[in-house]
Amino acid sequence: MGKNRCIWFNFTVLLAVLSFPLAAMAAVEEDARVADAVMVLNDLARIPEKSIPARLLKNAKAVAIIPDVVKVGFIVGGRFGRGVLLLRKEGGGWGNPYMITFSGGSVGWQIGAQATDVILVFRTRRSVDAIRRGRFT
Repeated sequence: MGKNRCIWFNFTVLLAVLSFPLAAMAAVEEDARVADAVMVLNDLARIPEKSIPARLLKNAKAVAIIPDVVKVGFIVGGRFGRGVLLLRKEGGGWGNPYMITFSGGSVGWQIGAQATDVILVFRTRRSVDAIRRGRFT
C-alpha cells in the first residue's frame, strides 16, 4: 500500500509541476489580450469622429472589445476573434475583464478576407447575460 501512495504522490506532484507552465502561458495570453484591447481603445480615442459617444458609454451595461477579428469567405465564410468583456459594476465603475471568443459562420455569395477590430456596447442586462452564456447573434 505504501508504494502505491508514493507513486500517486509523485504523479500528483508531476501534474502540478507540468501545469504551472501551462497556467503561466495562459496568463501571458490573457495579459496580451487585455493589452490589445487597450490599444484598440487608445487608437479609437485618437480619432474623435470615430470614438464611442460618451452618452452611449454612460448607459452601457457592458463593453466587448475584440481586436483583429478575422473574417474569411469563399461561398462559405467564417469569422473568429478573441477579446475581453467589461461589465459595469452596480456603483458605476468597470469590473475585471472576462475573456471571450467571438466566432460565427455564413453561407452565400462572398469571397475575400479581412481583419477588423470589433467593439460592442451592451445597453441591457439581458444582452449581457446572453453574451456571457454564449448566445449572441
